[in-house]
Amino acid sequence: MKIAVLNGGGRNDGNTEMLAKRLVEGTDATWFDLKNYTIDAIVDERHDEDGFHSVNDDYDSLMKEVMAHDVLIFATPIYWYSMTASMKLFIDRWSQTMRQPEYEDFRERMSGKKAFVTAVGGDQPHTKGLPMIMQFKQIFDFVQLPMEGYIIGQAHKPGDILKDVAALDSADRWNQQFKLSGK
Repeated sequence: MKIAVLNGGGRNDGNTEMLAKRLVEGTDATWFDLKNYTIDAIVDERHDEDGFHSVNDDYDSLMKEVMAHDVLIFATPIYWYSMTASMKLFIDRWSQTMRQPEYEDFRERMSGKKAFVTAVGGDQPHTKGLPMIMQFKQIFDFVQLPMEGYIIGQAHKPGDILKDVAALDSADRWNQQFKLSGK
């Protein structure tokens, strides 16, 4: 089982990163910091006669790497009650991917994977983060990517996630499942 962590956090060693690292500790997960990739905004060319044109950024090579994994963990701070811009840019480009010949079976390939969401926020995240979780669920349903679960952690300042016992316990339980599935 190959695990990919798509980290949408903008800060090194931020609370979301800490929680996601705990989630995959001791596994052979591949870490993708979206902030380190240039991903241009999608230009909607779905209805153009020639379709989408290629874009000279890091997205296509990143997507090839991500698609080689069985488990996709989407880790994002809750910014303004949603996912970060880097995470949204990555997902928005799926519209283009689904129309590329090498991904004509995108939904079928996604249906064989598992998705998890790890999110951390400071303003009542267990309530105010739920619309974002539902947004992920709708996105995953559209591409037939099974959503296995999510963790919402609460943190205000750097390192505060280490005080959220419930989030840490959830991460530890998932971690054990990942380790058992990897054997």
